[in-house]
Amino acid sequence: MLGSFGSSSQSHDEEADDQRRRCSSTSPAIQIRQLLISCAELISRSDFSAANRLLTILSTNSSPFGDSTERLVHQFTRALSIRLNRYISSATNFLTPNASSNVVESSNDSALLQSSYLSLNQVTPFIRFSQLTANQAILEAINDNQQAIHIVDFDINHGVQWPPLMQALADRYPPPTLRITGTGNDLDTLRRTGDRLAKFAHSLGLRFQFHPLLITNNNDNDHDPSIISSIVLLPDETLAINCVFYLHRLLKDREMLRIFLHRIKSMNPKVVTLAEREANHNHPLFLQRFVEALDYYAAVFDSLEATLPPSSRERMTVEQVWFGREIIDIVAAEGDKRRERHERFRSWEVMLRSCGFSNVALSPFALSQAKLLLRLHYPSEGYQLSVSSTSNSFFLGWQNQPLFSISSWR
Repeated sequence: MLGSFGSSSQSHDEEADDQRRRCSSTSPAIQIRQLLISCAELISRSDFSAANRLLTILSTNSSPFGDSTERLVHQFTRALSIRLNRYISSATNFLTPNASSNVVESSNDSALLQSSYLSLNQVTPFIRFSQLTANQAILEAINDNQQAIHIVDFDINHGVQWPPLMQALADRYPPPTLRITGTGNDLDTLRRTGDRLAKFAHSLGLRFQFHPLLITNNNDNDHDPSIISSIVLLPDETLAINCVFYLHRLLKDREMLRIFLHRIKSMNPKVVTLAEREANHNHPLFLQRFVEALDYYAAVFDSLEATLPPSSRERMTVEQVWFGREIIDIVAAEGDKRRERHERFRSWEVMLRSCGFSNVALSPFALSQAKLLLRLHYPSEGYQLSVSSTSNSFFLGWQNQPLFSISSWR
């Protein structure tokens, strides 16, 4: 809970000391949380001296190798330091105008991100749950007598979602032809992904084509609805659109996103699958965004703490590279430079319905399949799977904190 910071006559240093004293009677975890929020508020008020003192305190109580609280504090302290340095540099002209933004982008190393993505897919259920449920929705939307299937996967990454679906299609008689259009911002990665999928399809005897669609690493192009016109549609194909952890990047410009969704709708897909984080990290006010992110990633780090050993290198990679990059983006970036603009399912539901989409209930079999995934591969009572009573969409969370949503539309 945010507290008051005393009268304006107090110096910045006295404010920081006063805040630390107010936290002394609370538990260590709550105290650290209050200090983080207080530091964020001081930065938002341009009280840089007091904020810097709190960052020093927070740094001594954090470690990338400690428990989940210490690791979480380490990531948020790092992000706050980057934001503070950006403001100080801007105010004093010590750096060039673009130098501060490069700090945020420097963690975006392609090889590290690819490695951390694969680790994330292995050590947490978040991606596998979303992809498995999306695959089931696609399979149920496509009838056995539909012999030409085209899947458009926005941000296909390594394509790890598709081998299980390809296996399921190959088991049909006769097996259909499958064509996948995969988008991404690295042509080499797209080509390697296509080659792997083609080899796997060949091993199954499945007729397969892969079409890479490059979206250059320019934020403006992420929002360009004309990318839809580059997708080749063939007659007699059944079309499925896959948007797993993609659409939130387009929220920088809601009108362009609506145009994008209207063009998707005009393609007449049989099904559109949507997976997103169940959080509001797109609030225009920094402090609101910060508190929301702090609570969200606290649950994520707690789940990693409970399900992985302390010495897990994969967990460290996921926390420091993948989630660390997201936290830096949400906390330290501002304006058009922010990419991780997560919003809750309710916001997506309103937007999709306004663009003409109707919700398709996920099936009881899909729910049983998701429960089996958690029971076999992530056996912890902390993970909770729930179903929306109004839309039959699924939510995966930790303890009482929903973290991810998956839904189906047409």
